[in-house]
This record gives sequence, C-alpha cells and structure tokens, in this order.
Amino acid sequence: MSSRGRPRSFDRAEVLEKAMEVFWQQGFEGSSMTDLTTAMGINSPSLYAAFGSKEALYLEAVRHFSETAAAETFRALMEAPTLREGLAGMLYASIGCSTQEGRPQGCMIALGATHCAPENERVRLELKEMRRTLRDTLRLKFETAVAEGLLPRDSDTGSLATYFATVVHGISIQARDGATRKELGAVVLHALAAFDRATRVNDPAGSA
Repeated sequence: MSSRGRPRSFDRAEVLEKAMEVFWQQGFEGSSMTDLTTAMGINSPSLYAAFGSKEALYLEAVRHFSETAAAETFRALMEAPTLREGLAGMLYASIGCSTQEGRPQGCMIALGATHCAPENERVRLELKEMRRTLRDTLRLKFETAVAEGLLPRDSDTGSLATYFATVVHGISIQARDGATRKELGAVVLHALAAFDRATRVNDPAGSA
C-alpha cells in the first residue's frame, strides 16, 4: 500500500515549533538534519514530505517565530497611542523576546543567517529582508510623525529608523552574550533619551 495516502503520525505545528527552537539556538548552517529530526521526533523522509527541504523548513520556522515569539515587538510599535510609547514598547518587547526563560537567548531574525555559504544565499537574503522590514516600518512611523507635526520637519527619519533598528538588533546580540534584562532595560532608557534629544519631541508622552 502506498504511504502517500496515510495520515501523518505527528502534529505539524508541534514539530515546526521544535525545529524553530533548534534553528533559533544553532542557526541555519549550524543545525544538522540529525539535530532537527532528533528534536522534532520524526525521520528524514517525514521531514522532507512535510516541509520539502531543510531550507524550506528554516524559512517556515522563521516566519513562525515572527508570528509567535517575536510578534509583540511589532505589535507594541504599531498599536501604541504615541510614537514614543511605541518605541519604548518595541524595545521592551525585544528584551522580552530575547531573554525568555527556557528558550534560546536573542532574536532568531536578528541573529540568523548573517553569514552563509554561497549555496545558502537565499536564506541570507530572506533574513536580510525581514530585518529591513523593521527599519522600513520605523521610517514610515517617523515620517508620519513628521507629517502630523509630532516631530520637527527637519528630522532625519532614515537615520532614526536605522538607529532604533540597530538598538533592537543589538539587544538580541547582547542577550545572546548573557546581558540581563536590567542591563538591557538601561539601554532602552538611553535610546529613548537620545530620541528626545535628537527630535525635540512634541509627542504628548515625550516628557514622560
């Protein structure tokens, strides 16, 4: 009897979560098929049947990370009532994501695939694009604030976006290296103070 029609003997969402943990800790190239199948509790044929390839599994795991573990970072930025509160929420959410107890430290997107062999260039470019999305989103937030009169008209929105994206990514690296939540929280305060100085913010929460 062909195995094509047989139902899977595992929960796809559950094994994807386990694969995400492996990639989050070890990166794409640092994770072997043995690492993945052992953590996922399935064999290689089942992995390929469910996900297609290691690369496809990794990219799906990264998207899963973005929609679950890292979701609060974007949500905090987009849903806060003021720009400054959104920036603060984003940075504190980044700390929360990067310092979860019992999980890999740092952000899978910030740390993932910054160096890849030529044959894995697609993976590097996908992660680069995801990191750029944060910077582009920040730039749009700053541009909107300028248009609404919340920031001075001469504000350098591109540099502000790059600065805050760099802080987010730096939080991830420092967390992976063992920085505590208290230490990273101090970084957030410095970043917000720099924002206030650089923009002479008119946001109602700017002096909070």
